[in-house]
Amino acid sequence: MQRASFVRRQLQEHDMPVDDAPNDEDVRQTYNFAPGSHGLVYRADVPDRGADDAREDYGLLSGSADERHTGKSAQLDTPGEIRYILQSMKWGLVPFWTKRNPDYSTVLRTINARDDSLASKGGMWNNMKQKKRCVVVAQGFYEWLKKNGGKEKIPHYVKRKDEQLMCFAGLWDCVQYEGSGDKHYTYTVITTDSNKQLSFLHDRMPVILENGSDEIRTWLDPRRSAWSKELQSLLKPFRGDLECYPVSKEVGKVGNNSPNFIVPVASSENKNNISNFFGNSKKSPEGGEKINAAGQGVKEEKLAVREEAKEKRTPVGQNNTENNAPLPIPASVVSRPRANKREHGPEDEREAKAAKRDVETLPRRSPQKTSGKKMRSATNNGTAKAIPTKRDGSQKITSFLNQSVKGR
Repeated sequence: MQRASFVRRQLQEHDMPVDDAPNDEDVRQTYNFAPGSHGLVYRADVPDRGADDAREDYGLLSGSADERHTGKSAQLDTPGEIRYILQSMKWGLVPFWTKRNPDYSTVLRTINARDDSLASKGGMWNNMKQKKRCVVVAQGFYEWLKKNGGKEKIPHYVKRKDEQLMCFAGLWDCVQYEGSGDKHYTYTVITTDSNKQLSFLHDRMPVILENGSDEIRTWLDPRRSAWSKELQSLLKPFRGDLECYPVSKEVGKVGNNSPNFIVPVASSENKNNISNFFGNSKKSPEGGEKINAAGQGVKEEKLAVREEAKEKRTPVGQNNTENNAPLPIPASVVSRPRANKREHGPEDEREAKAAKRDVETLPRRSPQKTSGKKMRSATNNGTAKAIPTKRDGSQKITSFLNQSVKGR
């Protein structure tokens, strides 16, 4: 159910005047409307006793008392102007003669009124169908498809294909309980045979009147204070196009409320569909639109990269370079200096003698005792190649130095 301000604008766009309406705060917007909740009802502004008492107030009556109850007084002169109001009422009609507030199970019996029950004279609805007719405004309605002998129930949501509001034919009443001065306005929705579109779902459906049509004006006309065949003929299956699809089973719990309840289960827009969560959370549709964390489409602007025209650079000489870095010298002009042979001097002779003394003063290591067992090296497992013996001409550095000194 939408807000009162939104419903008011929609009705006025279809030539359905609204002279008074409740505030948005007085009627709660919900996607799970249950019996006992307060909904929006569109009706003629007549006294609580009904339309028959409004005829003299509007100056609509110019016939005899017998004509008032024939249903033919609509053809009389109508100098008065009819006012229409949008009012908050409780779903589940309580007749005006009720003395105590009924329990919930009793209210459930009067949430709907069958069209064939209105065709017969008398009965519970006799007073309301003549004087208190109304239109119940809604965005759509739920119906449960029964499977496996009624063990499984799958909720379906039904709405108009053109996305307009639904106008259900209904009846209303006003009651004051004993010992209370408060007035309670309640209503019921009239049902009829299901049309071909919904016959698979249920054998009954609400009576849907076309928005802004002559049918609605006739149904709400307070000058028609008697039930007639013309009024009865309005109660028929809807001829327009409807859209019906399965929705989340969470709608079956009265306390639940979510906009996802009217979204198809298999739709990519349904956030409760686990496959959509994993399949579409990281995907972005083509055309530059991506999905943000709130699930809303965000236009993604594509930044066009403009390529600048390529500059033509002419080579410059080494003396007029573009930077201060030194240029490399060509390999052809690089000369490698020759290595000069070092000549021995007196200092070299003194260093050689000092090195000889250092070697002679080093303590000699005592030879290790060899045992029958071979010692195992921690770094060599014996697989390494043997160190080649010294070649001819090789000698210790000390011997080389000594011979050099003696040769001098």
